[in-house]
Amino acid sequence: MSVISAPYTFNEEDLYVDLRPVLGRGLYLKCEGFNFAGSIKLKPATEMVEAAERAGVLTPRSVLLESSSGNMGVALSMIAASKGYRFLCVTDSRCNLSTRLVMKALGAQVHVITEPSAEGGFLRARIDYVRALCSLDDRYVWLSQYTNPENWRAHYRRTGPAIARSFPKLDVLFVGAGTTGTLMGCARYFRHWHRRVRIVAVDSVGSVTFGGAPGRRMLPGLGMSVCPPLLDESYVDEAVHVEEADTIRACHHLARRGFLFGGSTGTVVSGAMRWLAAHDSPGLTAVAIAPDLGERYLETVYQANWVEALYGEDVLLPGGPAADAAPPVLVSGPRVRHPSRRDEARTGGIRTVGPGRPAPGSWPAGSAPLRDAGDGRASDTVGEGA
Repeated sequence: MSVISAPYTFNEEDLYVDLRPVLGRGLYLKCEGFNFAGSIKLKPATEMVEAAERAGVLTPRSVLLESSSGNMGVALSMIAASKGYRFLCVTDSRCNLSTRLVMKALGAQVHVITEPSAEGGFLRARIDYVRALCSLDDRYVWLSQYTNPENWRAHYRRTGPAIARSFPKLDVLFVGAGTTGTLMGCARYFRHWHRRVRIVAVDSVGSVTFGGAPGRRMLPGLGMSVCPPLLDESYVDEAVHVEEADTIRACHHLARRGFLFGGSTGTVVSGAMRWLAAHDSPGLTAVAIAPDLGERYLETVYQANWVEALYGEDVLLPGGPAADAAPPVLVSGPRVRHPSRRDEARTGGIRTVGPGRPAPGSWPAGSAPLRDAGDGRASDTVGEGA
């Protein structure tokens, strides 16, 4: 029996779905939605808030502030309600209505950006609004999930070890790429594990995280319009890009077997299945991370009129998620060798992320200065991962 007094202290860490009976290939899905926030974002949200408390950045007069497309906003709403902080989530019109209602029910203030910026779209408009607030009132504390190292550390401390305990013979791990906190935390953990684990990032077509061309993305959660400052590609073996139509198909295919998952999970499952189809290897132990459940997507992913209006009438025709679709777009990661500890000592532990890409956290600051809860310096990032 579990008895708790704070909602953020409960999180089911060891639930997996064997997808072989559903999809016909060996893949274990780590379910991260069974907590009071309903998603994997509970872990980094908790770590970021508690780190800010330890650093003395958060005080009773503080107002937590974050830009979020949904799940991080819900997690912070719940934590703020439990701890007695005020919280303002800056989102945009692509955020699911049910997600906004959950945040408001938890006592959060939600500001919806309805007009995109001329340069940078909704994402830039959200970040500009956050910066403007912080420049006007020092009570606002932006946790900055996009640059805050506690984002990836939460998964280095918890998600990675939990998977390792359950699958000591793990061969390949599929992780969705948004802010890349989950990806970087798990990849860093398995880099130093006792056996080689292949790390495959799953991204949305239209995201530029791994060098793809920018394009329309209607589903919140995965994908970025700039390279995430937390990303270090030297930890990633491959990246798989998934069309949103295939995300929709994967979600509906799983739902027809009784598993109602969110859009990010559909993307990860679709990408994983296509990768496994292209790398058919008997006995391969594969795990994918499911960031959330599907209840908050009922008016989008699971609403036929919405889906058909955006992706066409054919998208919901009977069939598998993507196993018989076109081959996945694979982008080879730059990991030619593992940087040695001697290399890390020479570079201060910072690894480069490939030609033309900045080192993690090195993006130049823009517009108004901002107090960052991570270390008190100006935060500088833009992103849209959750």
